[in-house]
Amino acid sequence: MVAVTLIEALAETLCGVAAVLFTFIATLSRSPSAERVAQNVISVVLVLAAAVLWWLSLAGGELWGSNYLPRPLSLFCVLIAVAARMNIKGTNVSFGANPHSIGRMNDEAE
Repeated sequence: MVAVTLIEALAETLCGVAAVLFTFIATLSRSPSAERVAQNVISVVLVLAAAVLWWLSLAGGELWGSNYLPRPLSLFCVLIAVAARMNIKGTNVSFGANPHSIGRMNDEAE
C-alpha cells in the first residue's frame, strides 16, 4: 500500500504543475500549436490531480490539514480541466474597459 504522505505530495505536485502552466498560458498562446499542447497537458494534469485527490480522500489522508478538502477540490479540478479545453483564440470575453480605452474615450469626449 502507498503511504498517505506520498499521495499528498503527488496531489500537491500535480496541482502546482497545473497552476504554473495556467500562469504561462498567455505566453504559450502566441503559437496555436503550443497553445493546443498546453491545453491538453493542463487538462490531463488536472484530471490526474482529481483522481489523486479522490484517492487521497479514500486513503484517509489530509490536504493542508483538512480531510474534507480533497473531494471538493477533485471536482473543482475536473471543472477546470473542462474549461481548459475551451479555446477562445485571443478573443476578449470580458469586454472590460482598460486604462487606455478610458483615456481615449475621455479625449474624444472633450
